[in-house]
Amino acid sequence: MTPKDWAIEGRGNIESWARFGYVAVDNLDKEGMGPLSRSVSRTVEYAYDDFSIAVLAQAMGFEADYTKYMNRSGFWRNVWNPDQPDQYYDENGDVRLTSFRGFPQPRLMNGTFKYQNTRVCSPGYEPHKCYFDTAQSTYEGSPWLYSFYAPQDMNGLIDAFGGRKTFVDRLNYYHTEDIVNMGNEQAFLTTYQFHHAGRPGRSSYWVHEYIPAQFNASINGIPGNDDCAMGAFTTLAMMGFFPVAGQSVYLLSPPFFPEVRIRSRNGGANRPAVIKKTYLPGQADGIYIQSARLNGRPYARNWISHDFFMEGGVLELVVGREEGSWGTREEDVPPSYPPGSASAYAPSEFLPFGNPRGEPSKVEIGLHRQHKYVVQVG
Repeated sequence: MTPKDWAIEGRGNIESWARFGYVAVDNLDKEGMGPLSRSVSRTVEYAYDDFSIAVLAQAMGFEADYTKYMNRSGFWRNVWNPDQPDQYYDENGDVRLTSFRGFPQPRLMNGTFKYQNTRVCSPGYEPHKCYFDTAQSTYEGSPWLYSFYAPQDMNGLIDAFGGRKTFVDRLNYYHTEDIVNMGNEQAFLTTYQFHHAGRPGRSSYWVHEYIPAQFNASINGIPGNDDCAMGAFTTLAMMGFFPVAGQSVYLLSPPFFPEVRIRSRNGGANRPAVIKKTYLPGQADGIYIQSARLNGRPYARNWISHDFFMEGGVLELVVGREEGSWGTREEDVPPSYPPGSASAYAPSEFLPFGNPRGEPSKVEIGLHRQHKYVVQVG
């Protein structure tokens, strides 16, 4: 098997990805494997795959490959329709419209967007429509879910949402309105993504909402099939951190125990990675980090690197009842890549949000039933 064979088997529609900067919903992949669907979820996931390749290339000294794949890591923007509204049917069958706009949507080879309902494949809205034999452009989740997936470029994503406040409002709404499915792995990271907007306290709030409400020791104590992920989420969250896979970033929240000790790779038993939790006086029911110290020194970042677990050390967290200022500054949030503007993240023959000729694009936005209308963008 050649490297080309590996690329084809591992990534369907790879030619569409290289040519257009996104997986086009109408591109028929004649060389790859698997169903011709999931164009939105493949696009945002391929962007993160290429970010991971870029990080590895840089570490190995391949600067040209680093530049190429880091540029591709921004292609998540190429399925982002900034004008897509959030519309749905309520329990009475009436059309509702929220104030939120901008969602990933399926896109054709000519640059125009098709329409997929923003909530389809979430718990309250046809939840089983996006599994293996799906014809939808998202897999096992809704455009709402995949709108939060750009862990390599969270600053760019927050900007696309309209800034920190809108991002936090949308993420909080997502966790409140029967859109999130904690029984599926893709939802786990969204519980902690408030960290990127300088609101680690909201992450702590939702972690303590889901544990023990949905993750507990009862006979039905997990919300989904546990092929290791349900147990892993619970274990990591209860220890006080959650990893951003593929990055040296662990998002911090108060552990559920007074002390957690993890044997470090280099420090071994003599220097474990230790997380200690204490409370402000009289606030033993608190769930929000107020301050932190790492190896005796003040620590303001709301995340910690893999070095902590490799080398060992002591992270001391002081917890209270109210959200504080810890971890809220720009310099306290996790790193975001790649730098630059959206226009840098497309193949030369394509521009984001338009077709290759620069002509106005017709973007379908509407509802599943007979309701549909067309607007002009670009």
